[in-house]
Amino acid sequence: MSTAINVGLIGAGYIAGWHADALKVTPGVRLAAVCDLSASAAEGLAAAHGARAFTSVEDLIASGAVEAVHILTPPDSHAVLARKCLAAGLHVLVEKPVAISGDETAGIASVARAAGRCFAAGHNFLGLPGYQRLKAQIARGELGRISSAEITWALPLAPLRSGPYGLWLLREPRNLLLELGPHLFAFAHDLFGPVTVTGLYLGKPVALPGAGTRPQSWRITAEAGGVDIAFNLQLVESVDDRSVTLRGSSGLARLDYAADVLTVTHENTADLVLNPFLREMGAALGHLREGIGNAVRQIGSLNRKSPYALGFSGTFAAFYTAIREGKPLDPRFDGVAAEAVMRAIDAAIALMTDQGRETWAPPKARRRPNPTALVIGGTGFLGRDLTRALVARGQDVRVLSRGAHGPFDDLPERVETCAVSLRDEVGLSGAMQGIDVVYNLARALGTTWADCLENDVAVSDRIARAALAAGVKRFVYTGTIASYDMSNPRTVITESTPFAQDMTDRNLYARSKAECERRLWEMARDHGLPLTIARPGIVVGQGGPLQHWGIGRWHGAGAVRLWGSGDNPLPFVLIGDVSDALIRMGESMAAPGHSFNLVGDVPLTARNYFDAIHMRLGARIRVSSGNLTAMWAADAVKSALKTYALRRPGVIRASLRDWQSRAHFAQFDNAKSKALLGWQPVSNREEFLQEAVDRAGLLGF
Repeated sequence: MSTAINVGLIGAGYIAGWHADALKVTPGVRLAAVCDLSASAAEGLAAAHGARAFTSVEDLIASGAVEAVHILTPPDSHAVLARKCLAAGLHVLVEKPVAISGDETAGIASVARAAGRCFAAGHNFLGLPGYQRLKAQIARGELGRISSAEITWALPLAPLRSGPYGLWLLREPRNLLLELGPHLFAFAHDLFGPVTVTGLYLGKPVALPGAGTRPQSWRITAEAGGVDIAFNLQLVESVDDRSVTLRGSSGLARLDYAADVLTVTHENTADLVLNPFLREMGAALGHLREGIGNAVRQIGSLNRKSPYALGFSGTFAAFYTAIREGKPLDPRFDGVAAEAVMRAIDAAIALMTDQGRETWAPPKARRRPNPTALVIGGTGFLGRDLTRALVARGQDVRVLSRGAHGPFDDLPERVETCAVSLRDEVGLSGAMQGIDVVYNLARALGTTWADCLENDVAVSDRIARAALAAGVKRFVYTGTIASYDMSNPRTVITESTPFAQDMTDRNLYARSKAECERRLWEMARDHGLPLTIARPGIVVGQGGPLQHWGIGRWHGAGAVRLWGSGDNPLPFVLIGDVSDALIRMGESMAAPGHSFNLVGDVPLTARNYFDAIHMRLGARIRVSSGNLTAMWAADAVKSALKTYALRRPGVIRASLRDWQSRAHFAQFDNAKSKALLGWQPVSNREEFLQEAVDRAGLLGF
């Protein structure tokens, strides 16, 4: 084995970036390869870390480029890939859940033993320094004898309310527990031993469009090592509480594993007057000590030692130490623990039989759809509403989706889901055969301008070329009002207001969408693309997010810092009004060759909006004004650190004008949309608030 262990990542999605960054600070390892079915995804991540890119696991294995792999693909593929890599002689770390059942996990462990290779579960929170301190206190008896534990994951899961609904974790109700449960059960098993599940309660169901309901509240009772355990999984909009609370005869410990903060409360021997004071002062000093320690650590490491990153680093250190020294793997992460965790989750899932197991089945189609409209991005917030609005008008729709299924299983006679890659121009053109109107709602957010050019601009070009080849009659593209300069409150923006000639100092989203528009107009002029562009404002309504970043910077579900003071009217618009306008663009003979700014008629400020949420839903969100100059300055410092200290290429620094533009100071005139399209957005304030707040499902329950 070489001095440095060569590592490959199988899967180049979101979590792969965390793994790659943690590997950089793990002694004695080197990221040598990235494998993903998407060549561009594999190549992009590999290039950033000086690694080789592969598009098949077989080619990766055959290359001999790696000695260990991390499997980061969707959970239902973990077992097959893990067994294949272990049998080929590679050490394997598998992201949680390591498999979708205890039997599958046992199968992986069996192959690992036969191959003499190391198999580790990615139970990353067990690698936190704070968790190690907690275990040390338990071992020293500082908490006394532990009688009960509460292990909680309370964090909003936005896809439950706003999609995308094609994600693996939403396909079946049990997938939510399979995805998130390992975090909770891994703590219990490691602290107390095998977990015996005794009860399950499911609550706060949410209806997914065309796919039945999913529970958002899971309460599981269990026992392990003589300790009573309550597992709490809460996915509605709530304050972030990811914690392990242990009650012992001598103390109470609470580990906030999302922040790596451990606080312990002990009794004291002072008299009754001083006892409560000293107890609270002790707790306060504990919080102060943890807060200062975390701040020093993150500032000193330029946030490379965030709690989440530390968890990965601790896990990887244990895995690669075992490989290098030829010793048994730390029992926190070994196959025995992985199997025990999944067996306990199996037991909890088995209790779903009489408590909400999904019984919904889609209706059988009596006719096949005959679509004349194609919606690209049809599984997103706007795409779902547009698709259903088209069906309500009697039109059949084809929806492009990354998978074979979308959120329209209840409309089998009217909606056809088509799995075509946005990188497959021939496939896109084929999907447009027989289609009159194409609605391109797709977008991709990049972290560099090169990302945007490849994953947003090039995709937009490709879709438009496919539409030209297929001879569609209408092509509707959704841009954004964010591409305008909205920094001046004296400006009134109309469709004739130009974007800036130089967009290089704007944020990537605004710049990328403007570049998409520029190229599409060129295709319309030079090749006859029947183009219409829609630029929606701040879209609200049913299925939309509470944490809308068009309004401010969110800090969990309960606090938001506004872009500016929050006293100027914002360009809100209801989702139903946007869908209505898009349909009119696809139908109107006057629409091609025009753009339309879709901004509603109800003038609400950000503070008006949050006051309405408070009055109508009983939820007071902590709202503070944002000093845009200070935000710009802080961003400039971060950009400089990323560029010069962390050596990250392509870091964008937005201008002060761009930051001011986020406050939407300028006003909009929507007269053109009304005149040419006959569009009439809701103008009654009460009706608007009923749709934007009362029926929007902002809190998830």
